[in-house]
Amino acid sequence: MNSKNKYTKSAYAYIMPAMIGFLVFTFYPFIKTIYRSLFLTDRMGNSNLFIGLENYTTLFTSPSFYNSLVVTFMYVLIVVLVGVGLGFMTALLCQRSFPGIKIFSAAYSLPMAIASSGMALVFKVMLNRSIGALNLIFGSDISWLEDPTMALISVSVLTAWLNSGMNFLYLSAGLAAIDSSLYESASIDGANGFQKFRYITLPSLKPIMFFVIVTNVINAFQSFAQIKLLTMGGPGESTNVIVHDIYKNAFENYKYGYASAESIVLFFIVMIFTIILFKTNRGGKSLAER
Repeated sequence: MNSKNKYTKSAYAYIMPAMIGFLVFTFYPFIKTIYRSLFLTDRMGNSNLFIGLENYTTLFTSPSFYNSLVVTFMYVLIVVLVGVGLGFMTALLCQRSFPGIKIFSAAYSLPMAIASSGMALVFKVMLNRSIGALNLIFGSDISWLEDPTMALISVSVLTAWLNSGMNFLYLSAGLAAIDSSLYESASIDGANGFQKFRYITLPSLKPIMFFVIVTNVINAFQSFAQIKLLTMGGPGESTNVIVHDIYKNAFENYKYGYASAESIVLFFIVMIFTIILFKTNRGGKSLAER
């Protein structure tokens, strides 16, 4: 019994630093954000006047907030579809053996090693209407960052490409883990390439694909640096996603209480989306299994 208590105390001693870090840097700021969302604050962020749920009431009656919601959902949809699709296609390509496969694999995974802020500055030059490489190459005259529709597409595609490197690594690992004997058995039974892909590849990748989609959704909701550097939420509010709107309200308009309320709403939106994804994954079969 004494030996058991000794090991238990040792275990708690080992996890204590991590628990302290969690409490100080995650739990306490979250509680503080909830507390501040109930107050009217000054320019220094000090809570001066208790106003209850007034910040939330103002938030849910704000056309700017609803616009941010719509923009955020469109942004997340494009980022997830393009990022996961690009990572999946490149992972499939690198399952084939051909000269230079290692070079291509390194090139496909390269985006994960690039800082989003640094690449945003590169894209800002590339997408310039007058001197940008993209318009010069295609001989076009598109306002990539000045047109509301194109600005949202541009920042979404950049984020998707940055996420595709990690997606490529995860999905490549998932493809490599599929037992080759399954494909051999399917070939003996007369299955063609599409049937192997539908009935072997897709069901086998379901767990890793679920993980990739969930992480991409969460990362997309938290995107900030590339939007701040490329468009600053504009033109107008066409790229003003919720995270950027929180930054603008807190550090430009000095409405810390209002921004805190917006942060709490974003937290619950991400949590609801994550729960829905988990429920969907547990409650149903993949398309390949139906």
